[in-house]
Amino acid sequence: MAGTNGKQKTVRDMILSLALIGLAAGFIYLLVPHDDHAPDIQRVDYRVELLTARRAASYPVAAPQGLPSAWKATSVRFQGEEGDRWHLGYQTPDGQYVQVEQSTQKRADFIDDASQGASATKTTEKIGDRTWTHYTGGRYDALVLDGTTGSTTVVAGTASFAELTKMAAALQMS
Repeated sequence: MAGTNGKQKTVRDMILSLALIGLAAGFIYLLVPHDDHAPDIQRVDYRVELLTARRAASYPVAAPQGLPSAWKATSVRFQGEEGDRWHLGYQTPDGQYVQVEQSTQKRADFIDDASQGASATKTTEKIGDRTWTHYTGGRYDALVLDGTTGSTTVVAGTASFAELTKMAAALQMS
């Protein structure tokens, strides 16, 4: 019966090894940070870029006025070499994304790019004294300003149409 004692030692050693591996894995798990919260996105000041764009662009550049402070500007850029393209990105109070995009690029191509592939619907909406067409699908939903010549204005993002409408209503063009 000498073989039985050897088998018992092998099983006991395997269980001890598994326990040791489990303890090591648990210790490593505790050392790794576990922050499930989204990172805090920094607010950007876009006043200088807005003034630059308004001087350089061949169209009235749009920027919101009167949005609550819970709306956080997160990105801004003006690219004069790419069809006088203006971009202003915002994080909404509930963490969604809204962007204002303007350009003198070809209208259909620009809308497709700015709305991330959304398609026009038959729904239009009067916001202030402007008419906007709803676009859905793709990655973003969008509102596209109707009746402009020489440039295209798109308000798009992951936010609801209600929030896109708030942004469109706040836009001042000069």
